[in-house]
Amino acid sequence: MSARASGVVRPRKKAEYEIRFGTRQAEKGWQDLLATNRNSLVDTWDFLTRTPLAVSPTNHQLKAELATVTRGGQVHERWQHELPGGARIWFYVEEMVVHLVDVHTRHPNQTKS
Repeated sequence: MSARASGVVRPRKKAEYEIRFGTRQAEKGWQDLLATNRNSLVDTWDFLTRTPLAVSPTNHQLKAELATVTRGGQVHERWQHELPGGARIWFYVEEMVVHLVDVHTRHPNQTKS
C-alpha cells in the first residue's frame, strides 16, 4: 500500500489524553461498538480525550466493589462512560492516559439495579 493510501492517525492536542486498550476484551468490544454505534463512539472518543474525569449523567466513577481496579500493583478509580443504547465503557486514568479495561456493547449485569 502506498503512503498516500494509508490511514491518517488522528492527532491529539498537547492537553488531551491518550486512549489505550488495557485488555483484549476492551479492544474487541471497541471494535464491536465501532461497527454498530460509530457516531456515538466518536463522541465518546472526543469526551475521553478531553475530559475523562468530568462527572456527568453519562460519565461517573463506578461504585462498591467495581469502584477500583488494580493494575501493576497500583489501585485506580474505575470510571464508566455510558453510550446510547446501553453500551458502557469502563476505564481508569493514569497521568494523561485513559486505559480502557472493559467495553460492553450493552448494559453490563454488574451495574444493573
